[in-house]
Amino acid sequence: MHEIKCPKCGEVFQVDESGYAELLGQVRNEAFEDELHKRARELEEKNKNDIKMAQMEQEKKYNAALTNKDKVLAEKDMEIQQLKNRIEMNDSEKKLAVSEAVNDKDKILAEKEAEIIKLKSQIDNQKTESALKEKNLEENYKNQLKVKDEQIDYYKDMKARQSTKMVGESLEQHCQNQFNSLRMTAFPNAYFGKDNEVSASGSKGDFIFREADSEGVEFISIMFEMKNEMDTTATKHKNEDFFKELDKDRREKGCEYAVLVSLLEIDNDFYNNGIVDVSYEYPKMYVIRPQFFIPMITLLRNAALNSLQYQKELQVVRNQQLDLVNFESNMQDFKDAFGKNYRIASEKFQTAIEEIDKTIDHLEKVKKALMSSENNLRLANNKAEDLSIKKLTKNAPSVRQMFDEIKTDEDASSDTPTD
Repeated sequence: MHEIKCPKCGEVFQVDESGYAELLGQVRNEAFEDELHKRARELEEKNKNDIKMAQMEQEKKYNAALTNKDKVLAEKDMEIQQLKNRIEMNDSEKKLAVSEAVNDKDKILAEKEAEIIKLKSQIDNQKTESALKEKNLEENYKNQLKVKDEQIDYYKDMKARQSTKMVGESLEQHCQNQFNSLRMTAFPNAYFGKDNEVSASGSKGDFIFREADSEGVEFISIMFEMKNEMDTTATKHKNEDFFKELDKDRREKGCEYAVLVSLLEIDNDFYNNGIVDVSYEYPKMYVIRPQFFIPMITLLRNAALNSLQYQKELQVVRNQQLDLVNFESNMQDFKDAFGKNYRIASEKFQTAIEEIDKTIDHLEKVKKALMSSENNLRLANNKAEDLSIKKLTKNAPSVRQMFDEIKTDEDASSDTPTD
């Protein structure tokens, strides 16, 4: 039996199994139908909502597509307008470019015309300057040629009025006067004088220039030779005829430089252009005209002064090397002397050793001799102690009798009473 409580009145009543099953079936059928109706309503409501949402979504997409389409159309319209504006601008730019090109062309033409005018002016100025320079050069050349001709005429006139010997002497006197005029101002510590010492080969130069620093170190020396000749001389000499002799004089007198002051080959432009270096034939040799005598000394002297410090440093190094050589030489001399003395002492020592050995041998012999002598003396002493009158008078009866008599007398005297 099953008890069932009424949900409305609260009354409890009992039903059997069949009644309970029937009631349960009725309840289930009603609940199922209610649930079915409920679910159907919910599904219908949901479908309505879904349809509504789908319609809204579709409407939203449509509106978005429509908006996007309007936007694209607007962009296209803007792009079309931009293209129209660009086409119009390009037309304007083309017109402006054509106008500017025309203006630039006119400007370039104007600049070219101005540049042509300027170049023509510069060419005219250059022509004027070139003409002035050419005129100045021509005048300078004429002046130099005039001075040269005047010098040539002067020397020719001077030589025409002098003998051959006087010509040479006058050139020497000219150079000496030039130097003496500057000696005390430019060369106060220098020596400049005639070369009066004939070398072993029988030759000598004309003048020697030497200068030393405050410490007495000579830094420049020049052998000078002055050569000139008259125009009327039959045999014309060349400067190169005196190079070999001048180089020999330089070396024999211990000079560093050799300078030929020459008026030979007066028309040779090679010797008329200033100081001529002929060291390609002979070392440190130059040929000059008389007007370059003082400049030549100054040039060589200044160059030597610039290198004087290096020479001093080199001399210090040389002195250090010389001191080192002297030290090594002294050390070698000491070694040689010490070795010699050691060798002699060693030889003397060896001789002394040999003499000592000889002395030792001699002393050994003396020792042996002395020892032998001592033995003989001992034997002699023994023999002396063993000696008796009886043995001595064994074969001498008369001597034995004499000793017996002496003994008898001694015995008799010893028996006599004393007072």
